[in-house]
Amino acid sequence: MGRLLLIGLLLVAGCSAAPEPGTSNGPVFRGTVAEGSTVDRIRKRGVLKIGGSQDAPLLSQLDPTTGKLTGFDAELGRLLAQYVLGSPKTELVTATSETREPLLSNGTVDVILQTYTITPARRERVAFAGPYYQSGQAIAVRKGTNGIAKPGDLAGKTVIAGANTPSIAAIRQVAPTAEIVEFGSDPECLAALKQGRGEAYVQDQALLVADASKDAELQLVGEPFTVDPYGIGIKHGDEEFTRFVNDWLREIQKSGLWQETWKKTIGTVVRGEAPAPPAITP
Repeated sequence: MGRLLLIGLLLVAGCSAAPEPGTSNGPVFRGTVAEGSTVDRIRKRGVLKIGGSQDAPLLSQLDPTTGKLTGFDAELGRLLAQYVLGSPKTELVTATSETREPLLSNGTVDVILQTYTITPARRERVAFAGPYYQSGQAIAVRKGTNGIAKPGDLAGKTVIAGANTPSIAAIRQVAPTAEIVEFGSDPECLAALKQGRGEAYVQDQALLVADASKDAELQLVGEPFTVDPYGIGIKHGDEEFTRFVNDWLREIQKSGLWQETWKKTIGTVVRGEAPAPPAITP
């Protein structure tokens, strides 16, 4: 998958944000909203609650100088709020791989936008709109590391991975004899790699490219060896809201707003034209 793809989104637990200046004007839903539907509840509340991250460069990162979340996922979150509410007003809740599903099921958040790979197992617990982006598992090492050039080279090595992520199954598939060490977040995994607690780190290339753009000690090895579609997580069984979000995705793809968002976030690091958005699947 050549130059590849990134993405995911926002947070500050329990912290609300006013409409962000400079956000692209996106479409606004003009149709009828059913009483008691998810869209109706969001409108009555006046804010879209999103689960995500604030420490993912190019995807959803808090700018300490402005207090604004920047990146592909962060922009998409504001655009979805614009579609639902007519203004990009969001409330950002910090999510981890372990808390995403509980946050959806108990209604703490309306959506998860956080490099959330769609898998058959997750579909049994979460509804997904999208995919809205596509990435793949890739390998990162400390700069200057020798002996790891392809997935098979992970055999017998200590490999770092995020807990509860598709990286674990991907490592077991290509290198069954690797010893996997799990950590709870991308920053924790990066810190462990730099401390020598593992010889390689396997993660979505989306996140690794963003990490490498900020950290000269990190080196990516080879190309992605899986295909991972990112979805927008929605409470399981909420088919109406899932269709609603998919309709919004089709609108921003057709209008070119998806591509525009990519260019001003991920496209500032990844060379070339914006990729074609992935086909939305039911």
